[in-house]
Amino acid sequence: MGSKVKNMLRFFAICASITLSIQLCAQPTKLFTPFEKKANYSAAYAEAIDYYKLLDKAYPNGKLVEVGTTDAGLPLHTFIIDFDQEFSPAAAKASEKLIILVNNGIHPGEPCGIDASMMVARNILGDPGSAETYKEVVLVIIPVYNVGGSLNRGAFSRANQNGPELHGFRGNAKNLDLNRDFIKCDSRNARTFNQIFTAWTPEIFIDNHTSNGADYQHTITLIATQKDKLAPTQGAYLEQFMLPALYAGMQERGWEMCPYVYARSTPDEGIAGFLDLPRYSSGYTALHHAIGFMPETHMLKPFADRVRSVEAFMQTIFTWSAANRTTIQGIRKKALAEIQSMDSLPINWAINPTEVDSFPFKGYKASYKPSQITGQDRLYYDRDQPYTKNIALYNTYQATQKVAKPEGYIIPQAYHEVLDRLRWNGVQMEEINQDTTIEVQQYYIESYKSPETPYENHYLHRNVEVSTVERNWHFRKGDWFIPLGTDKDAYIVHVLEPQA
Repeated sequence: MGSKVKNMLRFFAICASITLSIQLCAQPTKLFTPFEKKANYSAAYAEAIDYYKLLDKAYPNGKLVEVGTTDAGLPLHTFIIDFDQEFSPAAAKASEKLIILVNNGIHPGEPCGIDASMMVARNILGDPGSAETYKEVVLVIIPVYNVGGSLNRGAFSRANQNGPELHGFRGNAKNLDLNRDFIKCDSRNARTFNQIFTAWTPEIFIDNHTSNGADYQHTITLIATQKDKLAPTQGAYLEQFMLPALYAGMQERGWEMCPYVYARSTPDEGIAGFLDLPRYSSGYTALHHAIGFMPETHMLKPFADRVRSVEAFMQTIFTWSAANRTTIQGIRKKALAEIQSMDSLPINWAINPTEVDSFPFKGYKASYKPSQITGQDRLYYDRDQPYTKNIALYNTYQATQKVAKPEGYIIPQAYHEVLDRLRWNGVQMEEINQDTTIEVQQYYIESYKSPETPYENHYLHRNVEVSTVERNWHFRKGDWFIPLGTDKDAYIVHVLEPQA
């Protein structure tokens, strides 16, 4: 073969090699998360944000957005997956897309969701089939909600937890528990979250956690929005269709899930459904008619297993919700109509002890033995004696107090903190444009019980008794009328009624 031909072949080979290299470089390589590189490691705040920046750069259907500030002085982010690449709440609503919002790191010592969400986001964006699966869905992920707590990183604030080697702290930069702040909004984090939630108005909300307490075989348990706090149609759909599908889906993926173990003393004696008051995330979102889920992985299980179980849960709920988008949205519209048509709304609940269900629970035998420190009997769970049996589930709550819905509420302009919170939540408000006298019903607080010490900067009053009086009252130009008969009725009543 002549040298000229050899050189030509060499030239073509080099060109082919360059072309192949260019093609390979054009395809995003597998972006491994810090957790995938080291199984007992959870991403720090900066690492998580940097990772989402990589996803933003690698995939056109994902976008990282700064949306507001936090008490730590650093921004709160959302990562949006939208296969139409519009990344806008208004566009998503105009297209009638199903919106799912995921919150991570509200308690950064419980970081499973931080790491799981990174993997789920990457896998969705990198899967060619996702464009069809999620064509009518927008996923919104908050990478790390409690930024200040995430920065306060150590190994010992959850001493009994089985990994990761480093994790954040429960309190935020002001040492507030953010899962007690969704209504009062003492933190900048909560103020930003209220506005994120209002902008997107998701149909489904997920808040990832890790639990303490009893020992059992399940790696992951679940708190769902308390069914009796939703509108009847929505609560029935959650109980009869959505939860059975999620439990079945998790079992198919190899992560048998059970309800959150909210035990009386030990699980053997039965567990209660968790009453998620509006200060908690899923209780807050219920006031806005979103179905909320709080996965609670078990702290004594290895961190890697906890992360993988949360990953499986999000995969399960994402795909099932996408397939049932039309039904979920139709049920929500019916729920809104039900709430708006009600003459009164419940504001307090108590568990109904006569309504008992059961479910198969995989636990360990509970026993007592002397403490080596005090000599007193202490509870322990014997992992050498596992069992599977049905246990009681008390998950029906009944309203203990209702209030009649007024035509609306009037708030003097001086109470700007109240007005701000209503605005963050998208409440319709009408400004009174001239001084005027209006016949109104007013409350007087006659008595209440108060604890000796404050909790989260507030006194949690209870047993509030009120009397009412009707009278003419003079309001000034610039005061505000808050009408009822909107999709915000449940939220308005719960935050403005003194007994709620």
